[in-house]
Amino acid sequence: MNWDIIQGKWKQLQGSVKEKWGDLTDDELTQIDGDKDRLAGKLQEKYGWTKNDAERAIDDHFRDRTI
Repeated sequence: MNWDIIQGKWKQLQGSVKEKWGDLTDDELTQIDGDKDRLAGKLQEKYGWTKNDAERAIDDHFRDRTI
């Protein structure tokens, strides 16, 4: 998974992220702007996950996506 591509297509991918992690607000998704560390931080904050858990969930989500 190439994060440069994800960042470039972040607007299109926000829907799938919101569907997967519905506790994230539209404003938070805009602030994240395709940055993996910011997304992991928000998931840690919202769901109480460790950094490793958040990164694993992100990798799993985007690994299965056709980008």
